[in-house]
Amino acid sequence: MSREYQALLDAMKQNLFGPGLGFEEARERLEGVHGHPVSGDARVAWTELGGVRCAWVATPECGAGDRTLVLCHGGAYIAAGGDGYLFYAEMLARACRMRVLLVDYRLAPAHRHPAALEDCAAAYQGLIESGVAPSRMAWIGDSCGGGLTVGGLVLLRRRGAPMPACAVTLGGWFDLEASGESATHPVGRELFASPEFTRARGRDYVGPKGSLRDPLASPIHADLEGLPPLLLQVGQVDLTRSDALTLADRAGRAGVDVTLEIDPGMIHGYQGLARAGIPEAAAALTRVARYLEARLE
Repeated sequence: MSREYQALLDAMKQNLFGPGLGFEEARERLEGVHGHPVSGDARVAWTELGGVRCAWVATPECGAGDRTLVLCHGGAYIAAGGDGYLFYAEMLARACRMRVLLVDYRLAPAHRHPAALEDCAAAYQGLIESGVAPSRMAWIGDSCGGGLTVGGLVLLRRRGAPMPACAVTLGGWFDLEASGESATHPVGRELFASPEFTRARGRDYVGPKGSLRDPLASPIHADLEGLPPLLLQVGQVDLTRSDALTLADRAGRAGVDVTLEIDPGMIHGYQGLARAGIPEAAAALTRVARYLEARLE
């Protein structure tokens, strides 16, 4: 464990997203940890694809081609939005050296499941219609965006849509019930998530009568056959670790080319700490970049 990461853990006295948070307070805290400014050399251009508001984000590190990383952002389904996640798209564009299409999907509870999935799918199909080949695209999602990534691909597969070259999830929420062992028997001190928080935001997402086991909302219950290669990256301390293990097992049994990476000692969302100079986070994104480079045309 790096000194930088240990210093961060020591500085954080409590979990920002522990039990007991109501919707308004949860959204306020989520907005507080997102929405960072983008750098002066980042290029941001808002557009519309498939009827969905999206942002193109690129940096000087990006190549001149049309390789595209489609980002389904985090924010527990209820917060941050596209404007609040431009900084994260910039971080990915720099690390992966390709342009990012950030999908500004509709947020819960004003727009419940499957609104966010439909928006991500529509933006992707709009991108194809614009002339970008699926083999030149990958999907990526952090936290709830990881769930949207896998669920969105399942939705597209059901519709017979062409699959992207691959997909990456960073601490993906695949089980809105937070029923796995890593949630019920944590192995370390988590700072950015809790089982109670996940369940509450899952209920915000699917609504009072929706099922937390809907395969498109909790893709650990989905049929994963026919999905493109997957990289599932998660921290050892992350409460979603067991969900990544379960999804990797199910994907492998379904014939999907799946890679699972569990980073020792890391918390939920640690990849985003690359901006704060945490070496483990930067190393994780470097591995993501190598994975993408090997699979996109």
